[in-house]
Amino acid sequence: MPELTVAPVLKSFVEDEALPGLGIAAADFWAGFGEIVARFAPRDKALLETRDALQARIDAWHHEHRAQPIDAASYTRFLTEIGYLLPPPAPFAVSTSNVDDEIAHVAGPQLVVPVSNARYALNAGNARWGSLYDALYGTDAISDEGGAARGGGFNKARGAKVVAKARTVLDQAAPLAAGSHADAQGYAVEDGKLWIELPSGKTALAQPEKFVGYRGDASAPSAVLLRNHGLHLELVIDRTHAIGRDDPAGLADVLLESAVSTIMDCEDSIAAVDAADKVDVYRCWLGLMQGTLSAAFQKDGRTMQRRLNPDREYTSPSGGTLTVPGRSLML
Repeated sequence: MPELTVAPVLKSFVEDEALPGLGIAAADFWAGFGEIVARFAPRDKALLETRDALQARIDAWHHEHRAQPIDAASYTRFLTEIGYLLPPPAPFAVSTSNVDDEIAHVAGPQLVVPVSNARYALNAGNARWGSLYDALYGTDAISDEGGAARGGGFNKARGAKVVAKARTVLDQAAPLAAGSHADAQGYAVEDGKLWIELPSGKTALAQPEKFVGYRGDASAPSAVLLRNHGLHLELVIDRTHAIGRDDPAGLADVLLESAVSTIMDCEDSIAAVDAADKVDVYRCWLGLMQGTLSAAFQKDGRTMQRRLNPDREYTSPSGGTLTVPGRSLML
């Protein structure tokens, strides 16, 4: 096995930041890493040489045919002859196991951000939960018609449209056994079941199992957690809030679980050309895995600190503790 030469900044990062708590001695890590380098470096070198050879032949073909229109059939034959294109394989099946629910079972948006940018990574991780009210108010999902234009401070007419649309979303995701969330005057939990107070009396959810948790007192919860198609919705109830105090049910916002996973894209990491640059990328990834990553930025003349959101805890209908992820799964 060839002797490794490691940049001091990388050695320090691995031994002082990455390894502590893993139960792996530095000597064992470097020995194992050296074996991997010795095993795969020749293969990588051969693959790069193959790529260069293919690219050279493709470049030569285009140079020779530069004055001619491309004939797709002849070009395909050429790419096949040089081994760039391979015959399609026979039908096959791939099975998986031990895959996170966020990938295997939950259909939600997936973000892509560069692993080299800590603030982008934090924004993506925290995008697992977002305000439906904010999303509706700030986008063209709500029409500007009828005096509901955006900009220039809070527009009460637009706010009313947002609240009405949010109630429609609730009726679709967790419909009531009778009536509409638009007429709700309060939410309460009794004997593990969610009850909604309407002008005509109490009703329950048409599908009671969609109620999965709450915060605060059961008789007057500060949050109600619903689940639809594996994704959660949180009803934020606060009668002292600027929005909630004017709402019959005290509903101040609806939070949606949305971007459940994020791809940390290494493409931009090609800009990490030396050891110090690469350590910055590795440190960002380590912080994401440990949940310790933070990033400072300026806003309105103040220095703000952004961190990953913690997990969210609720009381389950049975009285136990329910923990829901507070940030997206990083891939």
